[in-house]
Amino acid sequence: MSDAFVGYLLAVVALVLFSLGILLAKVASSRISLSLGFLIAVTSNVLFSALAFGVQLLLHPEGVQWNGRGFMLFALAGAFSTYLGRWFFYEAVVRFGPSRASVFQVSSPLFTAIIAWLWLGENLTILMVAGMALTIGGLVLVSYKPGAFSATPAASAIPAIPVKPANAFQNLHQFLLQSVLMLGLGSSLAYAIGNVMRGSGVRVWNEPILGALVGALIGLALHVAFSSGRREMLSGLRTANRSGALLYALLGVCTIFAQMCAIGAMRYIPLSIATLITLCTPVLVFPLSHMLFKNSENINRATLVGCALALLGIFIIVLR
Repeated sequence: MSDAFVGYLLAVVALVLFSLGILLAKVASSRISLSLGFLIAVTSNVLFSALAFGVQLLLHPEGVQWNGRGFMLFALAGAFSTYLGRWFFYEAVVRFGPSRASVFQVSSPLFTAIIAWLWLGENLTILMVAGMALTIGGLVLVSYKPGAFSATPAASAIPAIPVKPANAFQNLHQFLLQSVLMLGLGSSLAYAIGNVMRGSGVRVWNEPILGALVGALIGLALHVAFSSGRREMLSGLRTANRSGALLYALLGVCTIFAQMCAIGAMRYIPLSIATLITLCTPVLVFPLSHMLFKNSENINRATLVGCALALLGIFIIVLR
């Protein structure tokens, strides 16, 4: 079994787990608020990765060789992906809706490829670039819905800009929160930087489970430190819908397990390719959501063409 095959296999497993997580989030979000669910999911990230690391230590009693650089890279990945990336993305979803927010996510592999080229000197062949272009184009067709960017969000969803902001920072903050472009691209760029940090980390410190745990801990710490209404969240946990909390906990297990697989894949295949494969969740989520939730997802000709293009792109990359 070649290293490349292992990398692609891990990336596909991560894709399936990320897709399952999205379906769980769809059901769970109707039972518990997104902010509280995020806290439950990230806490679940930490607990499951800690359990997995404990199992690893039992199976390999020789322990772990410390690597300071690898630890810092995984910690930075947690700050960018687990905290900043999710924050930007969820803000965009809440303020502008999932359709417009999700379209920007397809640019993450492009940012990852550029940063990996500048940071790691990672090069891609012409066929791989062509496959990436087909896949990204297909994902745009799958994710985009006509009129998504022409529709005006509900006035209640977006707080009004103060007439006289107290200072320039508040003015900039309000502008960023009311710009779908800034929030969408901010999320995509943060995820891309986090992916490059993870890929760099696993190549100098081959500890994907510990790396995922470090990133989850950093993400949880930042979320608790910078989120407003911490007392309300803690009290909300006591009265939260149990089935919704369980679904978010399962979501956390799926995402952190997927993240471990994605980190492992980055050791064997280019970062941009691993990121691209794991981002193809719409190819699985749209048909599965249509089957599970009946007509709640609209699958049209553009969706089918987009799925075909995305799969063709992945096929070209794998069999290049």
